[in-house]
Amino acid sequence: MKSQHVIAIVLLTSGGLVSCGPKAFTKGDYDDPTRVELLDDKFNEADMQQMADTTVRAIVSCPWVRNAKKPPVVVVEKVQNRTEEHVDMKSMTDKIRTALIKTGKVRFVNKKLRETLEEEYDYNASGAVSGVTQKKRGKQIGADYVLSGALATNIQQVGDDKLIYYKLTMNLTNLETSTIDCTEEKEIRKKYRRQSIGL
Repeated sequence: MKSQHVIAIVLLTSGGLVSCGPKAFTKGDYDDPTRVELLDDKFNEADMQQMADTTVRAIVSCPWVRNAKKPPVVVVEKVQNRTEEHVDMKSMTDKIRTALIKTGKVRFVNKKLRETLEEEYDYNASGAVSGVTQKKRGKQIGADYVLSGALATNIQQVGDDKLIYYKLTMNLTNLETSTIDCTEEKEIRKKYRRQSIGL
């Protein structure tokens, strides 16, 4: 009888421990990705969107781009992360490049696929591809500009107040002359106040 009582207590205790463990997110719903939600004090998608929008507007309105007879060809470098946070800079770079392509004012060469393209040229020259559809070296378009940039931050904390400042600087450098023909900065500052947690 005693052993059955002990087993019952153990089962109840272990069940209580399981129910108090971490809970999984099991129910979800779609949300508006353009709505600003400051859930924590980290760099978020709203910050990225604001910075990308500002960069795109600045580049397409830059005289060297706006007055070009045909859309300049650009090679993009991944935006540098000079903050202490883990920020997905590839997503930031991709967002800016995608938005610029959609304007029709700029064209991009795919630097990342250069090695793959070389393999394809070799395959095309191997005799396995029909002459009519063969793609040969020597017809790629050279870039006119290099798009590069960096994200920096400054954090100040006094008492219960925390101020976070982000600055994205983007440059469009002329490949032939090495001059920076277009540049833009986007600044974001956010203020947080420490909340006391009640029991």
